[in-house]
Amino acid sequence: MYDWMRKETYTESFMDGKEHLAMLVTNLRDIELPDFIALDKDENVILVAEVTSEPHSFKNPDTRKYAVLDLIDVLKFATKNIIPFAMLADQENIEFLRWDGQNLSEPILTLNTADVLSHYEPNFEDKSIYDRYLVTLIESWLRDLGYNWNSEIPPYLKEMKEIGFLQLIQGGMTKAYY
Repeated sequence: MYDWMRKETYTESFMDGKEHLAMLVTNLRDIELPDFIALDKDENVILVAEVTSEPHSFKNPDTRKYAVLDLIDVLKFATKNIIPFAMLADQENIEFLRWDGQNLSEPILTLNTADVLSHYEPNFEDKSIYDRYLVTLIESWLRDLGYNWNSEIPPYLKEMKEIGFLQLIQGGMTKAYY
């Protein structure tokens, strides 16, 4: 057996910067890693996200279906705690969905991506945005919600509070899986 196929080695390879997800799931071989996760101040995973820079990507039924199935795989494998939120984001919309431990809801909040992220990239609508940069911008927004590092009132603060996400992200962080 090749060394990289041993479970210990495979899991260890994810431990470098991915320890939260590695502790969260029962067998990393069984899931597709999300694009990023958000953690609360106690380092519990509170959100898993699928992101693509393709405009209107999640309006395509097949693309949406497979992204949702990838999210559900991660959510079902969670062993430490129930992850309350999932996100689908593309250049048009950022959607928040709720996970109850069994079912993933329809979007509970849909935000226009440019309206949210233009606060962090003023040329958002005029610039080519690629996957990693889109993830970075979304992480910037979530960290701003958690720490107010960029603004006293980050975009959509009220809406994030209404769905219960703001209370969880306060003092938390994000981790991307490029």
